[in-house]
Amino acid sequence: MSARDRLTDSLYGLGWGAVKKLPEPVAVRLGRTIADLTWKRRGKGVRRLESNYARVLPDASPERLAELSRAGMRSYLRYWMESFRLPAWSADRVREGLTVKDLHHLTDGIAAGRGVVLALPHMANWDLAGAWVTTELRIPFTTVAERLKPETLYDRFVAYREGLGMEVLPHSGGTAFGTLARRLRDGGLVCLVAERDLSSSGVEVQFFGEATRIPAGPALLAQQTGALLLPVTLWYDDSTVMRGRIHPPIEVPESGTRAEKTSVMAQALADAFASGIADHPEDWHMLQRLWLADLEPRPADGERP
Repeated sequence: MSARDRLTDSLYGLGWGAVKKLPEPVAVRLGRTIADLTWKRRGKGVRRLESNYARVLPDASPERLAELSRAGMRSYLRYWMESFRLPAWSADRVREGLTVKDLHHLTDGIAAGRGVVLALPHMANWDLAGAWVTTELRIPFTTVAERLKPETLYDRFVAYREGLGMEVLPHSGGTAFGTLARRLRDGGLVCLVAERDLSSSGVEVQFFGEATRIPAGPALLAQQTGALLLPVTLWYDDSTVMRGRIHPPIEVPESGTRAEKTSVMAQALADAFASGIADHPEDWHMLQRLWLADLEPRPADGERP
């Protein structure tokens, strides 16, 4: 393991070990302070966040985008402060941490034994949403995690999420899809963060008027297992409670090839994500390149995604 990897792993370990012991108001202030300092430094992640927000709000002034990126960093650090502290939260604190609009789409699907795929973008705190599902609804679920470097950091994330009641599968390795399909055929729940393609083999969609790719997995799972595909969007307000909405099911088209059906469903999923992001852009934590135009190598700096 390189020195940089050891440092990264140590910092995350410090976060989970120390931040979770802080009183909640202290953690909130710490997160906001770190967010503001990071925003003022104008590093690569902040500039990319602002650039992505410019796609969401193409008519926004530079001043508005700067204001939005500052709010976005505060939201992002709120996510981290909450996530570091989640293992120490009581069951009541988890239950009180989220309210969900149109929850019946999920509960009715599970009650029918059909299997449900919840697909969501990187908004607000998806880990808290998962903990709420296992704690408040008492519904276990399976998810997929990107393999991070160093491997010890990936192990930390898996242990953290499993501690919140999730079954976590590695994104790589080729066996995740089959396991997810089996869980769904058994009437279970699968939750996938799904607006950024990590495989380079996703489905091209229009997202805020420009082309990008999103994972094909949610649509393919719904087609192959008969599970409901439900988009979810999350956001914060000024309270300590996160808000969420479960959007109406995305139906499998009655005709067309598998690829054609997947394309239609992926676009519907992207549209649902876009509606939630447009309403609460500051809670969309996309600090990476997303649109195809940004993923192309640029001769000026030779940087690759």
